[in-house]
Amino acid sequence: MHYDKTILVTGGAGFIGSNFLNMMVPRYPNYRFINLDALTYASNVEHVKVDSRENYTFVQGDIRNSEMLKALFSTEKPTHIIHFAAESHVDNSITGPTIFVETNVLGTQNLLEMARTHGIQRFHHVSTDEVYGSLALTDPKSTENAQIAPNSPYSASKASSDLLVRAYHHTYGMDTVITRASNNYGPHQHTEKLIPRFITNLLAGKHVPVYGTGENVRDWIHVSDHVEGIDAVFHHGNAGEVYNLGGGNEIQNISITKRLLLLAGRDESFIDYAPDRLGHDFRYALDTEKAKRDLGWSPKYNFDTGLTETFEYYRSHPQN
Repeated sequence: MHYDKTILVTGGAGFIGSNFLNMMVPRYPNYRFINLDALTYASNVEHVKVDSRENYTFVQGDIRNSEMLKALFSTEKPTHIIHFAAESHVDNSITGPTIFVETNVLGTQNLLEMARTHGIQRFHHVSTDEVYGSLALTDPKSTENAQIAPNSPYSASKASSDLLVRAYHHTYGMDTVITRASNNYGPHQHTEKLIPRFITNLLAGKHVPVYGTGENVRDWIHVSDHVEGIDAVFHHGNAGEVYNLGGGNEIQNISITKRLLLLAGRDESFIDYAPDRLGHDFRYALDTEKAKRDLGWSPKYNFDTGLTETFEYYRSHPQN
């Protein structure tokens, strides 16, 4: 069969990547999707529910391996790249930053070189709001033109990869787009992350650790809203541009914790206040007017509805 596009999706067995593939592989039967994933601790190919479809292929491989990428590009001949693959847990980046540089920076560089030499038609880089750094409560939300000011090894590695993508557009004329999303939640997320960790702990009768006083603020987006935003930017975003994809749900960590306690039928004695994370950013918040104005995208999920659905997902999938 002839496909209009052959899209290399890196990290497609991860949380966001698997949700993307589950939604997009059936939506675009005229596209071929190649899922390249190293199958690290944070990924699970069983979360990809489209493996029986003709327009889907899985390849196990690590983007740090340039020789593997050369072979893959020669045999599979992708025309487009959507790049999810990344080390993403801030706590892990504090205790072991090297793998974050190797994967997020050098791995992205390997992909960009492959894209440049093979004439990839569009390179879509999936990034994070954390590259903008920390905001005070009174600061305006971060626009796409805000200063890049990462504070953790994780966010520094993502900012570095963003800048490489920008450089390949400006130097080589490569068609690139970057999306920066706020904190994602929803099904298939690894239980190291706040919401699934707290849900699974509470369901098991365990306490939940809250950093500091729990007053840190994050903007939360349901993964399906994020995936829809990626789809819109991939197809309609302007080359060389950055698009913020935020959920518009700025909530203190302690507020989320109390909502989850209520869903689990637990009281506040299940909260263990822990010493604050090193260099803990206080607040992230994204201005999403550009994506709304230029692409007609906006998040649809009500946070309380999404949180309840996510809670029920982990209740009914105890092994995630």
